Amino acid sequence: MYQAFIFDQDGTIYLGDQILPGAVDLISRLREAGCRTFFLSNNPTKTREQYSSKLSAMGIVTPVEDVVNSSYVMVQWLLENCPFARLFVIGEDALKHELATAGFQLLESAAGVDIVIASFDRAFDYAKLQIAFDAIRAGARLVGTNPDRFCPTPSGGQPDCAAIIAAIEACTGVKCNPIVGKPSPIMVEMILSILDLTPEKCLVIGDRLETDIQMGIDAGMGTCLVLTGDATRETLALSGISPTFVVDNLGGLQAALFGANQ
Repeated sequence: MYQAFIFDQDGTIYLGDQILPGAVDLISRLREAGCRTFFLSNNPTKTREQYSSKLSAMGIVTPVEDVVNSSYVMVQWLLENCPFARLFVIGEDALKHELATAGFQLLESAAGVDIVIASFDRAFDYAKLQIAFDAIRAGARLVGTNPDRFCPTPSGGQPDCAAIIAAIEACTGVKCNPIVGKPSPIMVEMILSILDLTPEKCLVIGDRLETDIQMGIDAGMGTCLVLTGDATRETLALSGISPTFVVDNLGGLQAALFGANQ
């Protein structure tokens, strides 16, 4: 029924540096069956190459071409829509490296900034907020890498990009647009272009209702919620969202697709 399986990573394939149950076996089985496996992340603190290396070290050997994250989507969106923009980036080194490599000028003060990029930044402080405030008040546009409220960790989680976007929006009165990560149609369009498939041939697998599953539903893809990360059966019941599959872990999806005895 599905030709491509689009996996979220953190909370779905692994949690921190720990592989999650069923991940290696399911992906191996899908590849043996001739299906395409593709990996997404809203987390911009690593490059595609780093995600490829992490998956490969966990036993899921994956070429970099089969990985997309929000920083890569941001770079591609900027190249297409604002190729000469001067940027102030609230984000970490991986994002800044990708933007600089693509040829963008990164500024450290508000003067001359065309676009403020809000991203996951564990060194966010008042000084960065002030620069963003000044740049936006002077006419700069506000865009964001991802809408996640927190990033899951083995100990619970860390405040993510949504918190930084909220701080900037609150003081400037300006809406962040676009936010390119899941569930944005910008990310969907990039995935479908790479896969060269129609949406109904794809199954999105993830642990987050408001990003992974909502993206798949909005795009017309099949969806599978795994209960190894953010979502629980309680939050699912309250959400009004109806995934195609709901499984405790990726072993449950393998059973649903291939049969419990396979």
